[in-house]
Amino acid sequence: MSFATLKKNGSSAITKLVEAAEKINAPKGNYGKEDYWAPTVDKAGNGYAVIRFLPAKEGEDIPWVRYWDHGFKGPTGRWYIENSLTSIDQNDPVSEANSVLWNSGNEDDKKIARDRKRRLHYVSNIEVISDPANPENEGKIFKFKYGKKIFDKIMDVMQPQFPGEVPVNPFDFWAGANFKLKIRNVEGYRNYDKSEFDKPSEHRGGDDDQLKEVYENLFSLQELVDPKNYKSYAELKAKFLAVIGESEANASLTTAESIELDNTKAAPSAGKSAPAPDFESADADEDSDGGDTLSYFAKLAKGE
Repeated sequence: MSFATLKKNGSSAITKLVEAAEKINAPKGNYGKEDYWAPTVDKAGNGYAVIRFLPAKEGEDIPWVRYWDHGFKGPTGRWYIENSLTSIDQNDPVSEANSVLWNSGNEDDKKIARDRKRRLHYVSNIEVISDPANPENEGKIFKFKYGKKIFDKIMDVMQPQFPGEVPVNPFDFWAGANFKLKIRNVEGYRNYDKSEFDKPSEHRGGDDDQLKEVYENLFSLQELVDPKNYKSYAELKAKFLAVIGESEANASLTTAESIELDNTKAAPSAGKSAPAPDFESADADEDSDGGDTLSYFAKLAKGE
């Protein structure tokens, strides 16, 4: 939509966003990392920043994309780090293998399935309002990867549960709200429970010229769910089998040493070894799609 249409629609977009969220949440690799922003934490694992979620880029209907990935170390000592084909509604070899393990009735198999489960991610455009650890980021637009816990907070303000609370579209320039990202280290993992939205306010003071400039510089998010950016089922299966040591397939394998940390790693607590790169580093907000993991395995086993 045009900038003028965006301004006219205003808060009426909430219903559309809620419907979209319900649709993608029904049962059924980053590109250009330099474009991503991630909060910085101190040595204790705590951090603070203020961001503003931004609307969808012109030509895209929803201001977020959702995708899953897998990240685990196989018995060979090699890593499997790939986006899941379930993100684009296709069968994925790791998910299929997990369903077999989960339904074997063996607790050891279930543990393996849990270790290899899908991880849920959302990505939105944001503007950094305050970044005390990296003030040079302030006023800049980035892509921001976040998990279910933060997404739930977005849904909470769009669908308030208590009388007297007014729905807020946090992606709206004029009636949205800044998001206070409060990070704590809880038992060695990042915790976002204290994060919250501020009171609704006009972004950049409601200055149309500034907002139009922001709007024209938003990133496209659709590349994250574009099938051309996903490996084929055959490629993923060959790599998966090689990682778990069940095939001598000629696959491109990732070692722990070659994985670039993406600054979302949690600070390990005393007495714990440092978590594996990126994929074993966060709490439920970054770590998984929660109960959907179990129901997903069950549905695969039934052929649904």
